[in-house]
Parts: sequence; C-alpha cells; structure tokens
Amino acid sequence: MFILARTISAIFEILNLLIIARVIISWVRPNPSDVRWRKVITYIYDITEPIIGPIRELLPSGGILGLDLSPLIALFALSIIRNFLINIII
Repeated sequence: MFILARTISAIFEILNLLIIARVIISWVRPNPSDVRWRKVITYIYDITEPIIGPIRELLPSGGILGLDLSPLIALFALSIIRNFLINIII
C-alpha cells in the first residue's frame, strides 16, 4: 500500500511541476522557432491541457484583472484529489 501511495504522490507531484513550468513558460515566452523548445513546450502543453482546459472553460473569460487563474485552481484541485486518493489507500 505504501508503494502505491508513494507512486500516486509522485505522479501528482510531476503534474504540479508541469503546471508550474507551463505558467513560467507563459511568462518567459521562449523562442518557438527553436526545435528543442518547441518539443518541450508541446510536451508540457499536451500533458497539462486536459487538466487546465476544462477549468479555463468554466471560468469567465479574462479572469480577474486579466489573470488566468486556471493553473492555480488546477494545482488546488490536484492537491485535493491526491490527498483523497492517498487517504483511501492508507
């Protein structure tokens, strides 16, 4: 059981890091014509879009003061789901 709980926790931690990386990428705006960056950005967006996309659709467009709060809500939701799953397992 402990190994399963650690695996679930690790998966959610990786998802959290990818969402944070996506936020940082949106601030930095690396050169999309660079093939290496394009592959990394595409990978991060492909992994995180199924999580952030539905949340973004539920929020009003433009967010609060033009800020997109969907990554913050996604991190909060992932934390709740992770804790719920680990409590069920343990």
